[in-house]
Amino acid sequence: MEEEVEDDEDEEEGRHHRAEDVNVAHRKWTTKEPMMLNTQTLPAPPISGEAPPPSRRKRRKSSNRPPLPLRFLSGGAAAPPTGAAEQTPSWRQDAVSSSAASCGVWSRDRDRRDPGEERRASGEQRPRREALRAPGGGGGGRKQPGTPLRRAAAQNRRNRNKNPDFLESEVRNKENLVEKLPSEILVKILSYLDASSLFCVAHVSKLFHRLASDDVVWRNIYVSEFGSQTWKPVDEAVEENQSGRWKKMYFRTVAGQEVNKWRKELRDISPYTGLPRQTEWVLRNLNVSWELTVVDRLGRETTLEQSRAYFFESSVIIRWSGGSFPLFHHFSSIQMHGVRKENLESAKVRRPRWRSLMLQLDMRTHPNQFYGKDKLINLRYFPPDVIIGLWRGQSDVAFIMVSLHFYNLVEKSLLGSPFCPYSDCVDPLPVDDSDPEFGLHGYTLHFVLHNTGTEIMSGHFRQLPCSPAQVQRSLVKLDVINRTDLSQHRSLSGSIKLPWKSEELEGSVENCCIMTLTLLDEFQKPFWCVSSPISIRVAKKSLSSDYSDDHFLMDYHGPEGQVKMVLVWLKEQNQFFLIRLSLFVAVFKVNQRFSTNY
Repeated sequence: MEEEVEDDEDEEEGRHHRAEDVNVAHRKWTTKEPMMLNTQTLPAPPISGEAPPPSRRKRRKSSNRPPLPLRFLSGGAAAPPTGAAEQTPSWRQDAVSSSAASCGVWSRDRDRRDPGEERRASGEQRPRREALRAPGGGGGGRKQPGTPLRRAAAQNRRNRNKNPDFLESEVRNKENLVEKLPSEILVKILSYLDASSLFCVAHVSKLFHRLASDDVVWRNIYVSEFGSQTWKPVDEAVEENQSGRWKKMYFRTVAGQEVNKWRKELRDISPYTGLPRQTEWVLRNLNVSWELTVVDRLGRETTLEQSRAYFFESSVIIRWSGGSFPLFHHFSSIQMHGVRKENLESAKVRRPRWRSLMLQLDMRTHPNQFYGKDKLINLRYFPPDVIIGLWRGQSDVAFIMVSLHFYNLVEKSLLGSPFCPYSDCVDPLPVDDSDPEFGLHGYTLHFVLHNTGTEIMSGHFRQLPCSPAQVQRSLVKLDVINRTDLSQHRSLSGSIKLPWKSEELEGSVENCCIMTLTLLDEFQKPFWCVSSPISIRVAKKSLSSDYSDDHFLMDYHGPEGQVKMVLVWLKEQNQFFLIRLSLFVAVFKVNQRFSTNY
């Protein structure tokens, strides 16, 4: 009797311990503590005909105990058994309960199929970051807590938001210790740097910008490189007001020396054109190129490097093609900049390229006109020197060409700013009271008709006649080729056309070319320089009684003057003859140059 009572007490105590273990495991799940699944604790199913393995939990005496109620396993009410065949054996219930309590995994019915097995059987893949689910397959559980590093980062963010002093203390901890040094010591350190390094240091902070502009440092650099002090402050007050003067003086001197190098090459003037002979050589030697910037209506910029440059005696034609142009009707403005590229071999430090503005057109307001066409493209002309080729029937741009005159081309390509073009200040000549026709005679003209490949016509004309009577409608007329003087008539070699090329396609547009003229005054100085596209059209009537063939006209209109030409197509010779060439110079330009009042 005592043994039965003792067995009942042991059995009741065992049940109490197992229920307490399950409750502890349940509390671990609800508090979301990290869990690790130990699959080795799950007992293997017994082989048929073999006795079930004993449970790993240490039992006191009796191994034939009734199964634990399901309310301890699932936390809910246990369903009544439907039959003896459906009841789970005691050894299996003990194994499941002990394993679940040790690793934090529960199951209402061990015979129920696992959801993961169902997914694998159907071929469905488990999400990579699926949250852990509650026991029994119901309800969504929380994600596992993050790693200690993530928790620390999240805590730091909360500290910054709640406590502004936390961020200030963090910034103070990262403060540059160099800036705590006295200014005298920092200036002494900066004095050991060269000019380029000192210029870069000035962009670090406001403190270094002020210290790197110190006059004492830049005066020493200036004297060490140039050997003399060309500028000296008068007194201390002037020196304080002229802070940064030595820095500006140094860079102006360096730029002046660089400019003087290539200006020496431009001193050799050709008497035939009145322009420097070595313009093309200087441009190529300085590695100067031209960039085109197209701005659409949304303000987006597209910058293209030149595809080809065609050099001639007094002009150059620049072409851009094969780029990602926006649609033509989306154009807002066009800008062209001169850029000097650095050679990769000589450039130790890559610096931003200086861009000199040379051309700016507002496409929405700037006038333009139809220029010519062929089977593939249409040409649009934007005065004074821009041609845009459009694919026929489309708004896509095939190419853009610009014609530039050699006069001051090097200065315009290098000495302008990104927002303001270079301007040449020419002082007016003193008035010559002894000459009543001062500024109206002694002109020399160099005239060329050409395209991107060949010269069509070239001529040099001296001592162009003019008189006060020829000053009409605010224009001064200069007759270059008179239609009544047959000895002055000039033949044109080849046909008038403008070849073009875009990527793999090329062609030529008939009845258009480029006109380049250089008008020199009586002192053989460039007075009026133009390089612009020009087209030919059929005259409505015959303009000369000496020729019975078809007559054609070529006109140019600019803000500083006009050019008018008359040509005749000779069928027998199969070529054009230029029978008239007249220039009309604006009177205000003559008065401005010669200080006259015509």
